[in-house]
Amino acid sequence: MIALLRLLAAPALLLPLALPSCESRGPDVALGQLMRERVVLTATANEIITGLPVAEGSAVAAGDVLVQLDDTLQQAELAVAQAQLAEAQADLERMQTGARSEEIAIAEARIEGARAVYQEAQASYDRNARLLETGTVTAARLDQDVARRNSALAELTSAEQTLQELRTGARPEDIRIAEAKVTAAEAQVAAERTRLSDLTIRASRDGLLDSLPWNRGERVPLGSPVAVLLTDDRPYARVYVPETRRAGLSIGDPVSIRLDGAEQAYEGTLRWISNEPAFTPYYALNQEQRSRLVYPAEVALPEAAADLPAGLPVSAALP
Repeated sequence: MIALLRLLAAPALLLPLALPSCESRGPDVALGQLMRERVVLTATANEIITGLPVAEGSAVAAGDVLVQLDDTLQQAELAVAQAQLAEAQADLERMQTGARSEEIAIAEARIEGARAVYQEAQASYDRNARLLETGTVTAARLDQDVARRNSALAELTSAEQTLQELRTGARPEDIRIAEAKVTAAEAQVAAERTRLSDLTIRASRDGLLDSLPWNRGERVPLGSPVAVLLTDDRPYARVYVPETRRAGLSIGDPVSIRLDGAEQAYEGTLRWISNEPAFTPYYALNQEQRSRLVYPAEVALPEAAADLPAGLPVSAALP
């Protein structure tokens, strides 16, 4: 009798052991929603929004103006840089061209004037030197004549060297310095022009203008999002895989996607799955709590789903 009771109780003992193995596979459906790639365009300066030419929800093409920031100050910065470039170019051109004929004529005239002064000073010195021997002039007067003669000679030498410099032209190293200044000024103009262009926020890709977080007339901080695009690439499904099904999935697995309220299914491919759960880290949970974890995953959809709007709830049949 005891043996018979043991045989009858054996299936009842085995059944609870078998149930966890059936449930360990977990649910076969992962829930989520359709999404498109988001492109966030940010403010390139701390400026006031002066224009929003495109309304939210409009289709845009790459290059379309979405947000215009005030460019008054940057226009002035560009004008200053352009003036500095013009000055550097003119200085370089002057060095490369050399002195004009008028400048050489002026230098020659200065030499003639300096030579005349020197000759007069030399003659005065010679005359007073003879008079000193007879006692007609004093030694102090002769010293003054020597100083005036030497000063006139220095002026003559300076004028002659100036003329020689004009005829020889600028030194090679001076020309290289002027060329470097022109290059630096050109780079500054290019930088200021880029900053000016960046104040016009343009669509970087074709898509849909999803959001304009700021209004016209508001001052936006540098780096703040000013426009959000949804690209016109085909949407993808972002779903959350239960923890009990994570180990059995691999990149490339087929996944069937269904939309709420629609009978048609779209056969997609698992293109990404996170290695980290979306909620509390697994090592901080017990076995029962770990079963509630989910892993974000993305499913690439076929071309037939290209026109589906983002945000629709979906369910994915896991393989």
